[in-house]
Order: sequence, then structure tokens, then C-alpha cells
Amino acid sequence: MTHANTSTGDRLDLADIQGNILTAYGKQGFPKGRFITLHVSNPEAGRAFLRKIYPKITTALRWPSTKDSAPPPTAAFDGKVPQRPHCTLNLAFTFWGLFALKVPLRTLDGMPNEFVDGMRARARILGDNLPEGALENWDDVWAHENEPMAGRAVHILVTLNADMDPATGEPVPALEEMTDHIRSACEESDGGVSILPGHGPTGEEFQDLSAVLDWNDQLGRYVPTAREHFGFFDGIGDPVFEGQYPEDTENGRVHGNGKLSYNSKGEEEWKPLKTGEFLLGYRDEASELPVAASPHLFSRNGTFMAYRKLHENVDAFDDYLDQNAAEFGRVYGIDDEAKAKATLIAKFAGRWSDGVPLSLAPTYADWEEFNRTNTDAMARYGLLSKFTFKDDKDGIKCPASSHIRRVNPRNALGPRENDGSILTNRRRILRRGLPYSEPATGGGEDKGIIMLVCCASLQRQFEFVQQQWLNYGMDNDAGNDTCPLLGVRPDGKVKFVIPGDSDKGQPPFFCSNLPQFVETRGGAYFFVPSMSAIKMMALGMIDPT
Repeated sequence: MTHANTSTGDRLDLADIQGNILTAYGKQGFPKGRFITLHVSNPEAGRAFLRKIYPKITTALRWPSTKDSAPPPTAAFDGKVPQRPHCTLNLAFTFWGLFALKVPLRTLDGMPNEFVDGMRARARILGDNLPEGALENWDDVWAHENEPMAGRAVHILVTLNADMDPATGEPVPALEEMTDHIRSACEESDGGVSILPGHGPTGEEFQDLSAVLDWNDQLGRYVPTAREHFGFFDGIGDPVFEGQYPEDTENGRVHGNGKLSYNSKGEEEWKPLKTGEFLLGYRDEASELPVAASPHLFSRNGTFMAYRKLHENVDAFDDYLDQNAAEFGRVYGIDDEAKAKATLIAKFAGRWSDGVPLSLAPTYADWEEFNRTNTDAMARYGLLSKFTFKDDKDGIKCPASSHIRRVNPRNALGPRENDGSILTNRRRILRRGLPYSEPATGGGEDKGIIMLVCCASLQRQFEFVQQQWLNYGMDNDAGNDTCPLLGVRPDGKVKFVIPGDSDKGQPPFFCSNLPQFVETRGGAYFFVPSMSAIKMMALGMIDPT
């Protein structure tokens, strides 16, 4: 069995870890997706379903890159090089899904409280209950968490990620074939396992997803992009942890994405985070094992996942920028309205729309120069995370309340200079998922992102980031102001302050009366087990003793 290289600590069993955890399938790697939710009403039928599906599950074993004819050094498993699938398949389980499969109560007793409670029950913590009535807008499939055994609650999440036919922009046939495999397994269960409808505004059988596509006239085909619907380049800056990548890849990505410390000379040192921040069964940054169910074999190599369906109010976002760009430009001395709008967008996010951070290119001219001098795609991508906020305490370059500075403050929250990123290291999360877009009832188009957040502790990591950093502002000296992009606005009083450069006599710019740009439309907490744990469940052989 092959293990990943790691620089200092744990060696990971790639064949035991499900895919899309260590490395994202990616919007451009697998631009199409389909997420199917299931209910288990008969435990033996549920176990039979797992036995049928198990051989189709995609693991973290690395397959040869499509850009390189040579297999990666860690690709071999039992002497075989895994083939890249046209459609991946992975499974995750709610607490009540595990209960429905008759996982022993002594095992379930070890599960953390927030996972047992479920996402909808934690709405007040997450801000999902605001404004009043917001939960009523959730897709119906996510509305039955409080009646877990009554037939409509989500127990199992099946995630499919697929290739695309570039000529049509449609998924390859493998996606429908894998969907039929799920349907067939459910039909064989004779009602013991059923597909839950209720996704989207018209109650679809599943949630379809797609990367944002561009049509390339020169190539004569559709090209998947890394953008989401607001137009931002997404998926930059995921954390790097021990064992996640082969050593040479880790060295190329750890700067800006790992944990920051300083040596005796005061020089920055970036190291991978501890594996236990993201995978169960390994030491975390406190040198402790994350809270998880017993036996150890059931939890190890698994993780927890928050599923979030985030609707993006694209028209409201564009209208707000159009209405405020000219005034922002006047205050900031930017005469060209298009440049003023691009700069205002960057201030919201902390990055320019193509991902270039304000910390490295604070002005429009700097942005143009960055892109003019960094034309190699791979080298340029590596630069997008190589920055801190230590030289920008007042947020002149990148506002302290901007999106990226909230979700990953890097070294900005240390009580003293050069204290590093100790506080931030315990809050990092892995982000996965794809955009969605579908016709909406009553006109218009429903657009957004299905975001999957993976971490060892939903409470310490995901919920803390959501509650304290996105929906509150004190860590950023922003009072009750919330994240300008993802924050909840229960009323029209939330603002976003863009600091001015006092050395230039520049006043701050107040973005007031921010509309709700992003709305949660559903979600749940899941346990993403290892392959060993799925086999244990499938065979009904879990002994907590």
C-alpha cells in the first residue's frame, strides 16, 4: 500500500481516504457535478446498498496527470497505477444516517455535539436564521432535519464529479451512468434506501452543478473556469497540511498556505499544518487527537463536512457596485469608472477578480504590472498566496474587514508583532464544491455555489469562522459589521469601511446599506468516513470495544 511523502510527521494511507479531501477535484479538473441525497428506512437494505456502491468509491490515490504522461511517484497501489475516472463517486453520512444504518450507539456516543445537532439546529450560531424567515427559503430536501426517521430526512450524500464534453459543455455520459447505478442500487433495496427529491426551486431529484464556462472561439470549445458567479477567481489559498501532498508539491504550496512562524533571526518560515486539523485520528496543532467516535479505526482517515448551498444575488451585487463605483472613484482619485469599479470589487474581496491579492498589488496600476510581469501560469498561481498582512495593519492595501482577511487573517491577529499565526492555525478549513445555476420559479435564474467545508472540528473551525469572522467584526475592528460578501445582514445598517491612506489625505470610504449578496438555501453536517469505516458499516461489523 502506498503512502504519501511528508516532510515531518504522519504518513497517510491514500487508499483509505476518500477523494476530494486531500486535493480538490477542482472546477477545471472535473467541471461537472451532481449531488444526490438518500434516506435509509431499512438498515439491512442500507448496508446492502453500501456493499453495492463500495467498489465505485473514489479514493485519494493519485492518478497520472492529464498534463504529464508519466505517473506520479505515489500513484502505484498494489502494483497498479490507478486510472483517472471520468466520474468520481464519494459518500458522506449525517448523524441520523449512521443511526439508520445501526452503527452502535457506543460508537455514536463519541461523535461531537454539533454533528449530532445538525446544521439546521445550529442556525442561530451560523446566522442562517436571519433575516427572520430565512430558513423557510431553504430547499425542501434540507427542511426535515428535525424529523430524522420520518422518511424525508437526509441520511447519505452521494457526490459525483465528472468530466465535460468541451464541444457541448455538457457532462460526459459517465455522470448519468453513475446516477443510474445509484438509482439501480436504490431500486434493489425495495424501498430500504430512497433518493430524496426537493433540490432547487422546483424540487429536482438531485443538485446539478457546473463550473462557469467560457466559449473559446479560437479553440472552438467550452472551457471551464475557476470563477464563481460574482466573477471572482475562486479556490485559492486552501491550507496545506502534513502528508497532504508529495514533498516537492508541498514545498511549492506551503508558503502562504501553511502555518507561519519566525526563526531566531526573525525570518518567516512556512510549515504544513498538523494533519489532525483536517483528518481524524491524527495529532492536531494542540498535539491532541480530534474528538471522534470509537473505535479508532472507524474514525481515522475520516473528516467532517459542512454542506452549504449559497445562493448568489448577482444582480444585487452588480447594481450596488454600479451605484457606488463613481463615488468611490471620486474619493480615491480614480477617474476611470471601470477602474474604480474593479478596485471597489477588489476591496470587497481582498483580491482582484483574477485572484491577485491586494497585498501584492494594491492599486489598479500595480495589478496591471503584476499580470504583465508574471505570465507563466504555474509560477503566477504560486504567487497568489505569498503574502501576509504584517505591513498593512491599517488595511490601506487590503481592508481588515474584506473577505479574504476575515477567513484567513494569517498573521494579523497576533497580540504582538512576529507572533505568527497560532490563533489562525486552529481555524483553517478545506473548501471544496462547484457552482450551480438553474432556472428559478417566477423568472430569473438561481445561481450560487455548493460549498463543502472539510475539517476535523465543525465547531472549532467552520462554525467559528462563520460566526466570529464572517458574521461579526470585532476581530477586525469592524464592530457589528459583517463580511461584505458572505455576511448576514438582518437589517440595512451593516456597512463596509474601506480605509483611506492618511498620508495622502485620503478619507475612508463607507459602503453603507449593504444588500444581502449571499443567502443560504440549505445544508447539513456530514461525516466523511474512510474506506475502512464504510466497509465496517456495510458489513455491520463495528465494535466500539
